[in-house]
Amino acid sequence: MEPEKIKRMESASSASIPLKRIAYFLCFLSVLLLTEGKKSTKPKCPALCTCTKDNALCENARSIPRSVPPDVISLLFTSNSFDVISDDAFIGLPHLEYLFIENNNIKSISRHSFRGLKSLIHLSLANNNLQTLPKDIFKGLDSLTNVDLRGNSFNCDCKLKWLVEWLDTTNATVEEIYCENPPEYKKRKIRSLSSKDFDCIITEFATSQLLPYQSLSIDTFTYMNDEYVVIAQPFTGKCIFLEWDHVEKTFRNYDNITGTSTVVCKPIVIETQLYVIVAQLFGGSHIYKRDSFANKFIKIQDIEILKIRKPNDIETFKIENNWYFVVADSSKAGFTTVYKWNGNGFYSHQSLHQWYRDTDVEYLEIARTPQTVRTPHLILSSSSQRPVIYQWNKSTKLFANQTDIPNMEDVYAVKHFTVKGDVYICLTRFIGDSKVMKWGGSSFVDVQRMPSRGSMVFQPLQINNYQYAILGSDYSFTQVYNWDAEKAKFVKFQELNIQAPRSFTHVSINKHNFLFASSFKGRTQIYTHVIVDLSA
Repeated sequence: MEPEKIKRMESASSASIPLKRIAYFLCFLSVLLLTEGKKSTKPKCPALCTCTKDNALCENARSIPRSVPPDVISLLFTSNSFDVISDDAFIGLPHLEYLFIENNNIKSISRHSFRGLKSLIHLSLANNNLQTLPKDIFKGLDSLTNVDLRGNSFNCDCKLKWLVEWLDTTNATVEEIYCENPPEYKKRKIRSLSSKDFDCIITEFATSQLLPYQSLSIDTFTYMNDEYVVIAQPFTGKCIFLEWDHVEKTFRNYDNITGTSTVVCKPIVIETQLYVIVAQLFGGSHIYKRDSFANKFIKIQDIEILKIRKPNDIETFKIENNWYFVVADSSKAGFTTVYKWNGNGFYSHQSLHQWYRDTDVEYLEIARTPQTVRTPHLILSSSSQRPVIYQWNKSTKLFANQTDIPNMEDVYAVKHFTVKGDVYICLTRFIGDSKVMKWGGSSFVDVQRMPSRGSMVFQPLQINNYQYAILGSDYSFTQVYNWDAEKAKFVKFQELNIQAPRSFTHVSINKHNFLFASSFKGRTQIYTHVIVDLSA
């Protein structure tokens, strides 16, 4: 290579070195300036707020600002016009220890309004228009030691039940607060209340399923560890058996017994064998047996037609390990008769009386005094006399006429229930007053009257710890009553729209409770018993 070219190349190389150094320096300088710029940029104090290094004071604001400096330790809102605090209203303030929202017009606070304030020590919501607080509003505020809720008009109902429970368990110091409503709790310290002061569980019967046929009697029974329902259909003459579909969560057909003008299908399980007593207005009444091998019902016995001419009701019961059933006969020439199981079939055991046109029979056990043993009794209702009470005689193994229920003519049916060991009965009248009566040791005494208009059923039933009585009507809504333990009587609870109801039956399957309502003129209805916790 020529010497002159080499000199020029060396000269160019030496000149590029300072240029590279200058470029590197400029790049470093720009990065440094950007970094310094970021360090020196500080969040601006929101409009209508006054800020110092650790504190912020906001007045006359229409909403909670979102640009509060993140390092603020104390934050005060006073005399502002906003009335709602939404979820995550103070997000991005991890160092906030003191939050005062006082002397504003706050009416509503969301459950997660204070979410993320893990350093919060003191919270004041004093002197606002709060009537309630959402459950778990203080959840996650692990450092909280002081809460001030004074100066609010709290409504001490089920929505505030959680606060009463929280006050008993929290370690934070809470200033004394008082109820404004309801009137019975006005000016009462909230801390003085207990969870027992709140009745927050309500129930209702919600329509679940409609069955496309009329019905009279409905019974439920357990057979081979499964629950079944049997429905008497008077117009088709069938006993329809239903089972629970665990997949579809509905009742479906299982089997049926076909007859004529069927009024009662009464199941009875003796040991492991299922029998069904089928009462019919025409063609006689019969007893069927479930044949597990043939998987069908087989007629095994006829019920004597000379005694049972017009059956209206059947009751099954067990006395001293012996099974019985009794048929109430409503014909002029019929006999209400008790039948006894002898190991092979049911045979006539006792005819109670004849020609009284009995419409209903009820089996129950009552005692003369709380100390004595309860004995079996039957109550017969009739269109021609007052309800008659029969008592079981242990020596003769027969029922003997004991007494009647005075001043209760034209009773169509009597059904019983118990509350805390006391025996009550519901007496149904088609016109006039249906009644609730209580056993007083020697007779039944009046407890309550319910106006009746076309009533053919007044059915008490218990679902879990709830005692109900349902009064049907052919001319108006069915009335559902709930037992009030303090008043020791029923209070009106719910109305159901059922055409000509004739029976109400509680069915329990897999912890689900259903109410079956038969209808003589419309469709059979199934309701679900729903429990709602208002404090949740």
